[in-house]
Amino acid sequence: MLLHDMADKFNAVSDQLPLPDQIRLDPALSEILDDEVRHLARLLAFLAGESARRHRASTNYPARPTATVRRTTLALASAAEPAGLALAALGAAVHHLGQLSALAHQAPGPARTRAIAIEEQRLVDRLGDSRIHLARAAKQLHQAADTRTPPAATVPSAAAAASPSRSR
Repeated sequence: MLLHDMADKFNAVSDQLPLPDQIRLDPALSEILDDEVRHLARLLAFLAGESARRHRASTNYPARPTATVRRTTLALASAAEPAGLALAALGAAVHHLGQLSALAHQAPGPARTRAIAIEEQRLVDRLGDSRIHLARAAKQLHQAADTRTPPAATVPSAAAAASPSRSR
């Protein structure tokens, strides 16, 4: 449940990000980015903290971790990388939004128009990158949660396999 819950939270952050055709350069976009950066930072902090706690527990009590606990711990730790990349992409989006804000106060002209177009495209690209990384983290968590160790196959005993039965 923990892995599915975390995956759903990553998907929720992704769903809150505006799509390319919804990006408007107004204060609402800044507020959305602020909220989602904070939310994603909390999720990343949880991943790091939970992984560290589980690592310490496995070190202090080596006989306790089961295969499921180890798989869950690895999945949480693995999801931290795409979550960090998503957070970095959101940070870059905030930077490009700041650049756009600064460009809005410059004198109109062809250079400003080109610079605005470039920064808008970079903003759209970074939001798309963040969405991709969040989807990757969610997918990894869902896959890890859905992975179950298959039941052990019953192997016939060596004596039964060595002497084939004859029917007369």
